[in-house]
Amino acid sequence: MERRDSLDLGDLHADVVRKPIKHVHLSVYPPHGRVRISAPENMALETIRLYAITKLVWIKRQQCKILEQERETPREYLDRESHYVWGKRYLLKVVPTPGASSIKLKHSTLELHSRPGSSESRLAEILEAWYREQTKSAVSELLDKWQPIIGVRAGRLHVQRMRTKWGSCNPKTGLIRLNTDLAKKPPQCLEYILVHELTHLLEPSHNARFQGLLDGFMPQWRQVKSELNRLPVRHEDWDY
Repeated sequence: MERRDSLDLGDLHADVVRKPIKHVHLSVYPPHGRVRISAPENMALETIRLYAITKLVWIKRQQCKILEQERETPREYLDRESHYVWGKRYLLKVVPTPGASSIKLKHSTLELHSRPGSSESRLAEILEAWYREQTKSAVSELLDKWQPIIGVRAGRLHVQRMRTKWGSCNPKTGLIRLNTDLAKKPPQCLEYILVHELTHLLEPSHNARFQGLLDGFMPQWRQVKSELNRLPVRHEDWDY
């Protein structure tokens, strides 16, 4: 069972979670910049405090980025509500339809076909599943392009809703996870995230070697990363 502590560092509060791990991991979460430290089970709290103090500048920088990033308004799935597909804005049109649900893009309209009387949660579910399939389809082609270039192969690839990351990679298993919401962003954003995660199969950390590898594979990755970080992110009802 996880053991939980807390740290107060001046005006900054951090949650501490003890886990069966070897190294300390520090995370800053939206929407308000909550700080969480995962630490080895037997590490002294004072040692964790000293580590956190060395990261205060980085923590403050991450919190500023999170607070400055624009967030979408809550989705209500009403006609003429704005939704994005591969960076392009579409106006939603809900079309009551007997039988199977579907999504159709027509010029500047995203038609969501569903059974008459479908609830907001059901409409959200239909659209989420469609975004997932869009991402999976695009990733399939990108894997064919990038795996030979990078010289690696992903073990497994999951596309799912992710609240705090665009993607993740487990270098030991080769498992790569990608955020469904990447189907809302310009195509180069998905490509950058996939290349980023594939590169972790060569270098697990974000050190100088990792950045050098990315520079070689995708010289413009910093510009794409900045673009992705400027775009509005999904509204969430955060429950801690």
